[in-house]
Amino acid sequence: NNLQTPMARARLIMPLSTALLSLSTSFLFICSFDACFSLVIPISAAKPAASLQGLELTRVNDGSKVDLGEALASSSASSGERTMLIISTHPADFNMIEYCQRAKSAMPQLKEKGVSRFLVVMNGQTSSCEKLVQLLDMPTNKNEFEIFSDPTGEAGRKFGVSRGFRPDDDKMSPLLKVTVVGLGFGPPWMTLPAVLPGYFGDPNGRRDWIEACLKQGQKAGRWPTVLKLDSDDNIIGNKFDEFPLLSGWGRRPFELATLRLQSLVGIQMKHWVDLKPVDDRCLSQLGGCTVVDDAGDAIYSWVDRGLCDVPDMDEISKAL
Repeated sequence: NNLQTPMARARLIMPLSTALLSLSTSFLFICSFDACFSLVIPISAAKPAASLQGLELTRVNDGSKVDLGEALASSSASSGERTMLIISTHPADFNMIEYCQRAKSAMPQLKEKGVSRFLVVMNGQTSSCEKLVQLLDMPTNKNEFEIFSDPTGEAGRKFGVSRGFRPDDDKMSPLLKVTVVGLGFGPPWMTLPAVLPGYFGDPNGRRDWIEACLKQGQKAGRWPTVLKLDSDDNIIGNKFDEFPLLSGWGRRPFELATLRLQSLVGIQMKHWVDLKPVDDRCLSQLGGCTVVDDAGDAIYSWVDRGLCDVPDMDEISKAL
């Protein structure tokens, strides 16, 4: 692995430094900026079974080789149900962690909408994938998460994810590429609109998944701790319930940012050596996800447009 320590650290601190740099930015500007950039899905993401046909990856659960395109085209055909595929970033990345956290919390809701199979591709070695699964307590039994190791990130490129800033410029340091995207100074442009709502909050947002993930992290010993749990580990208090004036909001200011800080300190920084990518291209490559029907056709598809720009699982559920 030829990743350098400064480069690795930059990828870890980008969302945090982005927020600190950008808190002076007008909220109105961010909203306007967000509205100007609609999500554009490449054809490969709209037809995932075809674009991923022939790509074999190792399933971490059992070590078997699986043709990803074939899995999408046939896995639900007999039952008429749906399959979710998450093709995200490397195991030490914000987007990968948050995809897993959101999907884990939303799994019961998605199952009610007919999603019977959950495939997750991680751009890392098998050992790195296993480590993240362990850190997040992801369920991997039958009808739960199937984890796939893709150390080179090939599945994401076939799916059509963003490869980051100037991906074909071999003369530019990967550190600089990550810095540009992390600070919101270059395409893809949606890092700021994705990061800042974690600090601003949302009166109509939902915090149930955030509380569930904060609880999981707190029980695992990750900092910061903001929840009060009883002897049965039920949540009986949340420090954000005391937030001045805005405690009644659906998602309070700094609530999501606190979860991301917990992930930064307790997962990314603490376990970087175990989770880091082995291919430089995966350092800045983003991710995406799709839900397909029983014929392998996409009902919903998404490609990330920046750091922390992952889809809302409630919106996916509504689309189904």
